[in-house]
Amino acid sequence: MNIKQWLGAGVLAAAAVVQGAQAAASDVLVSTDWLEKNLDQADLRIIEVSVNPGQYERGHVPGAVNFNWHTDLVDPVRRDIASQDSFQKLLREAGISQDSTVILYGDSNNWFAAWGAWIFDVYGVDNVKLLDGGRAKWESEGRPLTTRQVAHAAGDITLGERNEALRARFVDVVAVAEGKDQARLIDIRSPDEFNGRIFAPDGVQELAVRAGHIPGAVNVPWGSAVAADGTFKSADELRKVYAAVGVDGSEPIITYCRIGERSSHTWFALSKILGYEVRNYDGSWTEYGNAVGVPVVNVAGTVWGGK
Repeated sequence: MNIKQWLGAGVLAAAAVVQGAQAAASDVLVSTDWLEKNLDQADLRIIEVSVNPGQYERGHVPGAVNFNWHTDLVDPVRRDIASQDSFQKLLREAGISQDSTVILYGDSNNWFAAWGAWIFDVYGVDNVKLLDGGRAKWESEGRPLTTRQVAHAAGDITLGERNEALRARFVDVVAVAEGKDQARLIDIRSPDEFNGRIFAPDGVQELAVRAGHIPGAVNVPWGSAVAADGTFKSADELRKVYAAVGVDGSEPIITYCRIGERSSHTWFALSKILGYEVRNYDGSWTEYGNAVGVPVVNVAGTVWGGK
């Protein structure tokens, strides 16, 4: 092989790597441009999962149906994700079948859309992707919105049992905090929450009576995983972000926040984009910070009810 052939082969190999990376990314993410061009795809099912009331009603991606995170994706009585039967019924009513491609998006940088993606994964639903950049990017680019609600023919999807390997429970996290089990804990809340200066962000309803973080946790706020436009950083950039705090995928990882939604966003970055072994602790700080007798690190020394 002469030098030109060698260089040509190198260029082709490099192109193949780039194409492979793009293909891998498209397994879990779609761009706003891709979605607009594929709105009429017959097997596409688009779902909005936003936190702020009225977002869907004032205008949504054409063809999207609305899932309310606080009623559709949770058990209505006990604190848990939706049951297998109720979630399957919800998906079938949304027109989702075994061969559907599901695109999730929402406001607040896809926090609750990512939480929805985690629940889809827990129940073993394949071919689920996030709209990279979410609702904010779609709107900022002036892409079409509609108030027209769509009614799909019922789907035929059948869910499997929950994959508990994707979920960390309270006892799992306590075992790590007490050094009885090995995992890397990533607290994705703000530094003020992590260090105990505040109990929770202003205006939230779900509170804990203790401030601080779980012993051994590192603080990587969820926003570290996104670019200025709300899209996820590249895989290389993400690896550097988490390697900076000693997380490289060589050990199991548990993500947590306050109620499990922001940590789902980080779960998505680490699990789906980087391929690390990750569990989401959806009990998060509202469970751990309200528990009796567990170890807590509170750098600021705040006390519930103190002045």
